[in-house]
Amino acid sequence: MKYSAPRWLPGGHLQSIWPALYARHVEGTPVQFRRERWTSPDQDFIDVDWLDHPGAAAPLLVMFHGLEGSSASHYAQAFAGFCRARQIAFAVAHFRGCSGEINLAPRSYHSGDFEEVDWILKRFRQHHAGPICVVGISLGGNALLRWAGEMGVAASRVVDAVASVCAPLDLESSGRALGRGFNRQVYTRMFLNTMKPKALRKLAQHPGLFDAKRMAAAPDLYTFDNIVTAPMHGFSSTEDYWSKASSKPHLARIAVPTLVLNTGNDPFVPGSSLPRQDEVGRFVELWQPESGGHVGFAQGALPGHLRAMPDAVGDWLLDRLGWAAGLAARG
Repeated sequence: MKYSAPRWLPGGHLQSIWPALYARHVEGTPVQFRRERWTSPDQDFIDVDWLDHPGAAAPLLVMFHGLEGSSASHYAQAFAGFCRARQIAFAVAHFRGCSGEINLAPRSYHSGDFEEVDWILKRFRQHHAGPICVVGISLGGNALLRWAGEMGVAASRVVDAVASVCAPLDLESSGRALGRGFNRQVYTRMFLNTMKPKALRKLAQHPGLFDAKRMAAAPDLYTFDNIVTAPMHGFSSTEDYWSKASSKPHLARIAVPTLVLNTGNDPFVPGSSLPRQDEVGRFVELWQPESGGHVGFAQGALPGHLRAMPDAVGDWLLDRLGWAAGLAARG
């Protein structure tokens, strides 16, 4: 992806924050989703938001959102606009507890949740006749890549191509980065402001799941993960969770066409943690532009628009399917 941030939007922090708050996500009428609720294998549920399409044989683009994201996130709206313009189906699969309603089981979601990704994608495969491509954003991108690495050649029987955008491929590096300085004061606080209330609702459902006072006092994601995320999902500690959930060590095992997009100035993902081409398998293509921030990629005059990244990533995926990506391309 050839991307350069506009001159009025300097630096990784501004390039991350401005697009989420002020840039134009879609053009024309707002995207309207249709919601389905799916029962999970453990009798919990997830919600899937659909942008429907004219024909069952058209491609389907599935999205896995980022930490505390949803179909309302700026990147989800931008990809929905891309799919509407290209006349393909789009679906946002919400991780548990992220659709506006707390889930039922004594668990939530995490960065390496490849088993969750597996049953969701297999259900899409069972019910969609056309080709399927998948994009994961940030946490969802790491979980998706973790799944692709775990599945190996079997992934191609479920989906046709995958892409990740600004995924924290090395969770320890990203976790440490989020625990320092401006990141800790702004992004970590933002995440914990929604994660802590959700955790308390989960504790009300399942008393004794973790220590409420220790969780409420957690100053950073490392501590929160040690108290809540890791033990809730079968990890012994934050270190154990970050090590086992990171996708970077598994990129060489991927055997389905895969795009991995990261920026050089992402506040969440240190550039030193990004993989080189010789560290990934032949199915993996790396895009690493110098700018863009964390899932930003605004372009144009103020307030900017968010078409650049969905157009580039979406068309890369459709090219892997042999789909006429220019069918309804924007003028």
